[in-house]
Amino acid sequence: MKQIASLLLGFMILIALPSCGEAQDSSPATAEETTADKFLDIQELKTDSGITVWLVEDHTLPIIAMSYAFKGAGSAQDAPEDQGLTIMASSTMDEGAGEYDAQSFQKTLSDNNISVSFRSDRDNFTGYLKTLTKHKDLAFDLLHIALTEPRFEEEALDRMRASHTARIRSSLSDPEWKAARILNDVAFQGHPYAQNSGGTISGLAGVTAEKLRSKVLPRLAKDNLMIAVTGDITAEELKAEIDEAFAGLPETAQLTEVADLTIQNAGTITVYEQDIPQTVIRATQDAIGRDDPRYYPAKIMNYILGGGGFGSRLMDVIREQRGLTYGVYTGMSEMDHLASLTLSTSTKNESVAELLSLAEQEFARMRTEPVSEDELTRAQSYLTGSLPLSLSSTDRIAGLMLSLQLEDLPANYLDSYDEKINAVTAEDILSVAKDLLKEDALAIILVGKPESITADKTVTELPNVE
Repeated sequence: MKQIASLLLGFMILIALPSCGEAQDSSPATAEETTADKFLDIQELKTDSGITVWLVEDHTLPIIAMSYAFKGAGSAQDAPEDQGLTIMASSTMDEGAGEYDAQSFQKTLSDNNISVSFRSDRDNFTGYLKTLTKHKDLAFDLLHIALTEPRFEEEALDRMRASHTARIRSSLSDPEWKAARILNDVAFQGHPYAQNSGGTISGLAGVTAEKLRSKVLPRLAKDNLMIAVTGDITAEELKAEIDEAFAGLPETAQLTEVADLTIQNAGTITVYEQDIPQTVIRATQDAIGRDDPRYYPAKIMNYILGGGGFGSRLMDVIREQRGLTYGVYTGMSEMDHLASLTLSTSTKNESVAELLSLAEQEFARMRTEPVSEDELTRAQSYLTGSLPLSLSSTDRIAGLMLSLQLEDLPANYLDSYDEKINAVTAEDILSVAKDLLKEDALAIILVGKPESITADKTVTELPNVE
C-alpha cells in the first residue's frame, strides 16, 4: 500500500533548512514584504466552510500534492485492549470506499496516476494526495469517499491484520526493535505513549469494521484538520476542492484528553538479556520543545554532542578514539506531550560499561565547559546551510508546510531561522546544557548480555507485543 512520506522527514527538513530563500513569485510584491524575502511564499487560505489551508502555488509542472493531518487523532487515543486500531484504520481506508471495492478503488487511482493514502503515529492521523492537475476533480472525489464512506471490508481487514501481525513477529528477532519497545514502556510508563502504535497481536485480532467506524472515524473532524498544498492550483480552485473533499466530516473531533509527560524511570538501567555478541543501547531523557526560548541553543548543543554524525563529540571519543562502536548518535524529538533527547548506539557486551562511562563524561563536559568557537561555527553553518532533504518536489514542500502547522509554527517561521541559529552563543549552549544534561537524567535500556553492569530492572517479557 502506498504510504505518505513520514512526518518525521518533514520535521528533519524543518529543523535543518536555511531561512533565507527565494520562493516562486505567484502574487504581487508589496512595499512591506516581497516574496523574495520569504523562504516559501505560503498563502494562508480560509474556505467558505471555514477550513484553513496553506498553499504554495507552483505552476511549473501540472502536479498537485497535498498533505493533511487530524491533530491528536493518533494511536495514543487507542484503549490498551485496542492497540493497533488506529494503524488498521490508516491501512484500510484506501482499500475500498463507496461504490468501489478494494481492487476497483486502487485500479482507479492507478489508471489516473493518483495517490491517496493514509498513515498514523502516536499523535496524529495523516493523509496524502498527489495528482496530475487534469485529474484533480477525480482525486479529491476519491479522497472524499475514502474519508466518509470507507468500506472496511472483511477481506481487507484480514489481509492488513495478517500483514501487521507478521511484521510484529518478524521484529521479535530484531534487538533494536526490542530496545525501542522496552524504551517506550519504561520511559513512557503509565502513559498512552507506552503502548505499541503498531498494534499488539491480540489488539489487531480484535479490530472490526464496527470498532473502526465508532472509535476512529469520529476523531477525524474539521476542528482538528490541518492541510498543506503545493503545486498547479490557484487559491480559489483549491478552496472549492477542499470544501468538497472534506464535506461530511464531523465539525468536532471526539478525542480523549492525553496528559503531558516527563521521562519516567530516569537514572535507572533496564536490561533485557539476549544471547548476542553486541548490546544495543538506548537512553533517553527530558528535553525542551520549540516553545521554549532555549530551543535553538539546545538544538546546537545536541548537534555538537551527538547529532552531527562524524563531527560530533560522542562519535569522536567513542568511535574514533576508542573504537567501541560503529556509530553513536543523539537526537532531539518533540511529540505533542513530550520533548526528549535520545542516545542510540551498540557495542560489544564487554564494552558496555566503558561506553556508558565515556558518554556520561561527554554529557558532563557539555554542561561544564563552553563549546569551542570552531564547534559552534561548524554547527551553525551546517544547520543553516545544509539541505538533508531536497525541496525540489511538491510532495516535500507540502510535507514541510504540514510540519510547520503541526508544530504550531507561523507560516513565516523559516524566514528568520538562520538568524536565530546564528544568534546562539557558547554561553547560551552552556546554560541550557546545565539545565538539561543533569546527572542521572537518562533512562537507559540495554538489550544483550552486558558485562559489568548492575541493572535496576531486568525485563524477561517484551511489553505490548502479544
